[in-house]
Amino acid sequence: MSYHILGGGCNLLIGDKGVSGVVIHISGDGFSQITVDDTQVTVGAGAPLTHLIWHTVKVGLQGLEVLVGIPGTIGGALRGNAGGSAGDIGQFVCSVSGLTSAGELVTRRGDEVTFGYRESNLRDLLIVEATFGLQPGDTDEITRRLRKSWIMKKATQPLTAQSAGCIFKNPRGMSAGLLIDQSGLKGTRIGNAEISDRHANFIITHADATSDDVLRLIDLAKSKVNEQFGVDLELEIEIW
Repeated sequence: MSYHILGGGCNLLIGDKGVSGVVIHISGDGFSQITVDDTQVTVGAGAPLTHLIWHTVKVGLQGLEVLVGIPGTIGGALRGNAGGSAGDIGQFVCSVSGLTSAGELVTRRGDEVTFGYRESNLRDLLIVEATFGLQPGDTDEITRRLRKSWIMKKATQPLTAQSAGCIFKNPRGMSAGLLIDQSGLKGTRIGNAEISDRHANFIITHADATSDDVLRLIDLAKSKVNEQFGVDLELEIEIW
């Protein structure tokens, strides 16, 4: 039987007909605990990334504040190496534990865990826990940096709108959002889905939007960018 692993549902578009097979979702207090041991932080895969960021800030550990504004759970963030221009979650990982398809609990450490641009070698695991190595810092200074990053992201991204996050990966040396913008597609609407006029790499949805509305905008953006710039945009989101 086929199965899918669901984190926080971010960077994910589910078709209008739903999903065939089993959907596994890690949640509950048992998978959301956060423990601190000196500069190492261990957290369950079901914990929201936001909770982990704020917890580390409060105990004076720096590093993860660069991820502020990124939604989702720890498991999903690790699987897709969530991040931005300031850094990615993978750079802080000491170890990751998870279940294989055979039900074996394994732990990958150090060079056994590899990360790339929005990818990792963890996609074969049902992630249950991870440990991060951080650096001590001044709580007030870390908080200041975090708030500055949040204000900048809020000004340039539609963080309060319904969306699946960035739709496309940035081509090497380029910005997917800028390419879509320069193709004249900002604000373009199909049905009840719209290419954000704040950041063109986001497709926001309004009431009664369908997955088909979003898919048609994705196809339009890919087509226009390829036509004007000769660039093939690669999806960052997953489509089930």
